[in-house]
Amino acid sequence: MKKLLWSLALTAAVLAGCSDSGSVEPAASLDIQSLVDTTTDTAERHDVRKFEKYELQEVIDGDTIRINYEGKSEKIRFLLIDTPETNHEQLGEQPFGPEAKAFLKELLKDEKHVYIEFDVSYRDKYKRLLAYIYTEQGISIQEELLKNGLARVAYIYDPNTKHVDWFKDVQKQAQKQAIGIWSVEDYVTNRGYDKDAYAEAVKEGKVVTPNDSEQPGDDTTATSSPAQTTDGDSCEIKGNINSKGNKIYHMPGQQNYDQTVAEEMFCTAEEAEAAGFVAAQR
Repeated sequence: MKKLLWSLALTAAVLAGCSDSGSVEPAASLDIQSLVDTTTDTAERHDVRKFEKYELQEVIDGDTIRINYEGKSEKIRFLLIDTPETNHEQLGEQPFGPEAKAFLKELLKDEKHVYIEFDVSYRDKYKRLLAYIYTEQGISIQEELLKNGLARVAYIYDPNTKHVDWFKDVQKQAQKQAIGIWSVEDYVTNRGYDKDAYAEAVKEGKVVTPNDSEQPGDDTTATSSPAQTTDGDSCEIKGNINSKGNKIYHMPGQQNYDQTVAEEMFCTAEEAEAAGFVAAQR
């Protein structure tokens, strides 16, 4: 279902076309609230007790926030990830940049503080703080941006490489699902994001759909319709496995059921629990 949302968003972008100046309109707005609801329901909770807690002041863009650091207002750049730009002096606004920022703002809207995990080096050449960011509930911001296809793993510089393997594993799942920035071929590059590739994809309708990205035997793709039992009854309980291996099942009618990507489908709650899944909270 999540991949379907991305495809619908990109279809809207195709219909919108290009502006008179030749620039491409940003990707159509997604159902950010649904993505955030799914995240808060299924995200891994990390132990943040050993990290430092700071007052959150502002979300600047998808990978930068402002905090009160030792009595001063300072920007803090998220380590090891890069989201598309929203208001860059040279690059302007890039597709999926506004969506990444909106997702982050919604995820943090009720947070008064964030937890900061520093690596070896605290600052970059622009004097910005560098860190891994967590909510007060222990949700990793970098992990969720990557999982939802709103960021790429980037700026891997020694000695700040503590979580690079973890983040690359999360990114691989988003790439397999062809969601977000990965839904347009050649949009993501080693140097950043290619607006020309996005423009060409929109112009020619070359956008990745769920059918394009799914391969035979790939059990990480979404189930587009309920599984069928041998007697013809449909099995509609969705089993989702997050990037940390947590197994959660969602019942029809629950808050995030429609947005949940199913790795397995079950007929009964007992069947799901027997397979090691636990019930979603909402």
